[in-house]
Amino acid sequence: MSDMIAILGIPFLASALLASMLGYLGIHVVKREIIFVDIAMAQIAAVGGIVAHLLFDVHDDSLVAFLCGMAMIGLAAVFFATAKVRLPQVSLEAIIGVTYAVSAGAALFLVGIAPGGHMHMQQLLSGNLLWTSQADLRWMGAVFTPVIAVLYLARRPLSRLANAQDSTQHRALVWDVVFYLILGMVITLAVRLAGIVVVFAYLVIPATLSLMFGLGWIGRVLVVWAVGILASGLGLIFAYQLDFSVGPSIALFLGLGLILTAVIKRAREWVAKVHPLSIKRLP
Repeated sequence: MSDMIAILGIPFLASALLASMLGYLGIHVVKREIIFVDIAMAQIAAVGGIVAHLLFDVHDDSLVAFLCGMAMIGLAAVFFATAKVRLPQVSLEAIIGVTYAVSAGAALFLVGIAPGGHMHMQQLLSGNLLWTSQADLRWMGAVFTPVIAVLYLARRPLSRLANAQDSTQHRALVWDVVFYLILGMVITLAVRLAGIVVVFAYLVIPATLSLMFGLGWIGRVLVVWAVGILASGLGLIFAYQLDFSVGPSIALFLGLGLILTAVIKRAREWVAKVHPLSIKRLP
């Protein structure tokens, strides 16, 4: 037991932080119906990282690579925020999909000419969550602290955007850019640690699960955090005991949690329909 705690302690802390941050942002993403924005942002940031590797000969975990990725994210944030205004006839999800395809093509081209480029793609897909270090936790603290502060201060305008209640076009545009910048910053760091598969699962699955119930924002956030942290712990233990990959294990338990919740909810609805009085006696 002590060996397992020593090995999984820091990865669990990192995964819990990622689950909490991405889960909260995932509520916005799901409600705004921009589900695939995370993989588009991840590919865009990857292009910036590969460009940094080519121009400055730096590694993925360097500050220069992070800043280059964030520069690309900044351009994408402005583009996504203005696209729905300038191209109202095209759905934002379609624009995001096209952006992903173009950025993925650019990343593959750059991988082909960059020394050791295949390592960048492997890192993008799988991450290295099991090998999270204290330095990675410090990186997370440095990035997430200002992000949490901005999310708290901007919680009302961002909530109005998620609920499509902000009617002032200029103000909505500004907050859109802020949201995409925050999302891109978190995803850039999260993908480097956990890979696209886990980041996508953290962002979408807990948020989808929370929206199955008639909860307010606080209730949804609590559900998202509980589901993400529980799935992270179970996934890490499962991977440790069976010598399995950490990322797919966490995604597996998130998926199982969603399926189980949907089955239980459907069963309760069926019981309420067939036996209207008996549902009141269920916990």
